[in-house]
Amino acid sequence: MARASKREEIAQAALEQFHSHGFHATGINDITAAAGAPKGSFYNHFSSKEESALEALSRYADSLRFDILFTPGQPALDRLRTHFEFLRRMTVDSGFARGCLVGNFGAEVADHNETIRSAVRQSFDQWAGLIGRVLTEAREAGELGTGLDADEAARFILSAWEGTLIVARADKTSVPFDSFFHMVFGVVLR
Repeated sequence: MARASKREEIAQAALEQFHSHGFHATGINDITAAAGAPKGSFYNHFSSKEESALEALSRYADSLRFDILFTPGQPALDRLRTHFEFLRRMTVDSGFARGCLVGNFGAEVADHNETIRSAVRQSFDQWAGLIGRVLTEAREAGELGTGLDADEAARFILSAWEGTLIVARADKTSVPFDSFFHMVFGVVLR
């Protein structure tokens, strides 16, 4: 009788280990131990730690609840704020310990690994594109002035968010989030 595949457990464990400890501090033994799988099972499903990190980035994107950005029946800027409030709760609930996996990989690995750097860039491009779509919708609905460049504003907001996460993790408080929400929604997008 064939053994059941451990791919799902290994992929999920890789996401958790990379998000909690970073790329360099996570070894394949850490991943397989967390998955309750023998080390050989890892290589049945992933050719390398790098490949499992790419899978982790994909799975992490699924956890960011981009669907909130397109919830019908709500004004665009309300949806954008709700998206970032959800992400703030994720950070606070983790005890300010995890931050954003995309940003973490960008800071830790992007200078040393072209494949992961490219995946990080694509992740940020996708996220900024979604934010830009919401801002365009808000502009067309009259929620924003017509002079706002939605794509540029989206990249700025995402960069501000990533910086906010770093400071919140260092402070271990929500104060940086308060500044982010005030500046983005009370000043920039007013």
